[in-house]
Amino acid sequence: MAEPDEAFSAQLRAATWSDHGDNEGSSYMSALVGGRLGREEYAVLVAQLHPVYDTLERAAAERMAADPVAGPFAFADLCRRDALEADLAFYYGPGWRERLAPSEATRRYCDRLREICFDWPGGFVAHHYTRYLGDLSGGQYIGKQVQLRLGLGADGDGVRFYRFPGKPKGYKDRYRALLDAAPWDAAERERIIAEVKTAYRLNASVTEALGRELKIPAA
Repeated sequence: MAEPDEAFSAQLRAATWSDHGDNEGSSYMSALVGGRLGREEYAVLVAQLHPVYDTLERAAAERMAADPVAGPFAFADLCRRDALEADLAFYYGPGWRERLAPSEATRRYCDRLREICFDWPGGFVAHHYTRYLGDLSGGQYIGKQVQLRLGLGADGDGVRFYRFPGKPKGYKDRYRALLDAAPWDAAERERIIAEVKTAYRLNASVTEALGRELKIPAA
């Protein structure tokens, strides 16, 4: 049970810490950071991430940008769709859109985003937090490992998804300050925490499906 005066960023992190590890421990992610996958196997992950970020960033632009609480979370430097498209063009060439074939797990994830993120500000923040704070934290390690293991150059081609205009710490500090300042009561905080847990499960299911598709042995 959270303390009444506990900062929401700390409460959220503590309440979802175990869920956070589910994706990182999947057979696919273990193989990726362990250098057991090639460029083609990594590119399929990028192709699955694109519809997720496309849906989330459309929710931000079309519905949440004007919301007084949710809007400030969606600052432009965090947007990943353009970076994903640059990476897809790197791996697949100009016809990369033809390679976008969402798995059943990815479709379920996007369905949940459409259900939640266009109408519920707290739910939008829950999914936004799960994706972008992950990209700014563990995603930075993953990006470095992908660059190293796949023999990619220092120019960022192929891993632009993990590159942000500024330093990750500055973005994370700003984001946590917004979480702590948001005017959510205890019931809404619990509801948001539950949705973050759902987001982690949906995210993990995407990489689990990739592991099965590529027949990667369990980690």
